[in-house]
Amino acid sequence: MKIGLIINIAKALMIARFKQTAIAAVGVVFSITMFVALLGFMNGLNQLLDGLILNRTPHIRFYNEVKPSPNQPIDSDGRFSDFYNIIRSIKPAASRQNIHNNEAIIKTLKEDPRVLGVAPKISAQVFYNVGTIDITGVINGIDVEEENRLFAFEDYVNAGNFIDLKNTANSIILGKGAADRMMAEIGDVIQATTAQGNRIQLKVVGYYQSGLGDLDNVQSYASINTTQKMLGEPASYVTDIQVKLNDFDKAPAMAREYSGIFGIDADDIQTVNAQFETGTKIRTMISYAVGITLLVVSGFGIYNILNMMIYEKMDTIAILKAIGFSGGDVNRIFITIALTIGIIGGAIGLVLGFVAGLGIERIPFETEALPTVKTFPVDFNPKYYIIGGVFSLITTYLAGYFPARKASGVDPVEIIRGK
Repeated sequence: MKIGLIINIAKALMIARFKQTAIAAVGVVFSITMFVALLGFMNGLNQLLDGLILNRTPHIRFYNEVKPSPNQPIDSDGRFSDFYNIIRSIKPAASRQNIHNNEAIIKTLKEDPRVLGVAPKISAQVFYNVGTIDITGVINGIDVEEENRLFAFEDYVNAGNFIDLKNTANSIILGKGAADRMMAEIGDVIQATTAQGNRIQLKVVGYYQSGLGDLDNVQSYASINTTQKMLGEPASYVTDIQVKLNDFDKAPAMAREYSGIFGIDADDIQTVNAQFETGTKIRTMISYAVGITLLVVSGFGIYNILNMMIYEKMDTIAILKAIGFSGGDVNRIFITIALTIGIIGGAIGLVLGFVAGLGIERIPFETEALPTVKTFPVDFNPKYYIIGGVFSLITTYLAGYFPARKASGVDPVEIIRGK
């Protein structure tokens, strides 16, 4: 049977039952709209929450761990080689915290095509001297420009200019919590004492706020040169080497590889932040489950409407079959109705989902913990729209297929005789 004739008959049946057809289409529109808006909003929140940690975390961190020596003097004495030697309260070995020959290590890492960038760092324990009170803190000595390029450092400096760390001698960007505790304003000079007893005066040139209160209460930033001078160490002194990769999935293997080559400890992002990746996957699964449930529910609505349409149009179906329409033609008519509802409703739903995302993105969302966030985050990834459109077609096709199969099996003689 000609496609055009089947389409015309399907159109006539939809117009005859326009109210029910419109209700089915509205169900598809609503489900697709909510599916797209929900996934965009939930994944936007996922990216925001993960970004608070993962954007500030190197894919690989090289350092020297302070740990007890694995070889104790008793193990070197042959008289006790046949015994189990149990030693209690082992103290850490007198090992160096700085990374030996770090210039060669950084050069090797930068030449690796898998590496996006390398940023050296110094972590220094200090006491901020506020009157008669000492406040504990940590000053991170950083290569300012590399830190900004690899870890978006500028995005977390909510007052002052991050580049002043490089251009101003003996300067510091205080964590917002630490600045509030010391009541330090930009332009003030504070005094800090290192664990070695060295004292230095630092000019406050900005505030840093990561959104994690515990970190902002203790962590501050200075240039790597200022931190070396504060500790009384040479220009080659570095305690950490931070590495960003082009593909962070390679981090565990590269961490093991280079840890063995360089003879230093290494942490990778998957191991250190496994809980965040697990949380993201669970939230994403929940979002998809809710969205797909909406689509399935709308599919049942279409199924019920087509089922009622077939029941009410039994005589029409009988006449069509009596004048030469095959069961397959009747099947195609009702599948055409279902797909028409799915295509039109899905297209409108995708547009409204995008508009809903734009609306959510403009809702104010301001909190002191996240000064750089002004509105709710929304992810407009095209894959959500593709998934929504495909599921719209699949659910409406299945919703139309089963009633259509029932209609194709109608015996016109029995229907006409019953009438």
